[in-house]
Amino acid sequence: MVHRSSFPTLLEGDLVVLRRHSADNRAAFRRWYGDPEVARLARYQEGPMRVEEIDRFFESRALGSESLAMAIHVRADDRLIGSCAFSQLDAENGSALFHITIGERAEWGRGYGTEATRLMVDHAFGSLQLHRIALSVFEFNDRALRAYRRCGFQVEGRARESIWRGGRWWDEISMSMLASDWQALRAHPHDTAEPVLAAEPVPAAAGGA
Repeated sequence: MVHRSSFPTLLEGDLVVLRRHSADNRAAFRRWYGDPEVARLARYQEGPMRVEEIDRFFESRALGSESLAMAIHVRADDRLIGSCAFSQLDAENGSALFHITIGERAEWGRGYGTEATRLMVDHAFGSLQLHRIALSVFEFNDRALRAYRRCGFQVEGRARESIWRGGRWWDEISMSMLASDWQALRAHPHDTAEPVLAAEPVPAAAGGA
């Protein structure tokens, strides 16, 4: 297991700054994960999380002793707009799962999620020397899917019709990036082409980029 101490207190980009979460961020988590639209993109269950669920999630994911979670702040004015994290870190096999939520809906589509993802991925491969980062996203979240692809993630599979939303079944999409993908992208930063599985449309995490 990679410990929280393996992560810096600060990661800086042009648009966002990532910082360790503090207890003061609990209120923002309650607002975000109590929002039905954020919940639709982030949760397997219908409807938003209950306050007690959010508090447990905040304690374990944002403040937990082995959490690699970072709060996403807009660089220009330091507003807190979201959270990103690695979970299920496997040091022996060099793998982790990535999660991101832009909780402030007014900030969706501004590139903040894309840059936060790139900062996390760069640290994971460049500093932690991980081999593989994986994630899963819902088929209807195409904004986030586009952001993941821009960052270099590739579609590797789908769980067909695994989630019920809006009166129909949707697939859950599996995506991943390897250290070799990251190195190739750094060598050719404008090349984000990837193989596409049959029957594509695909999605991603809450809020997208």
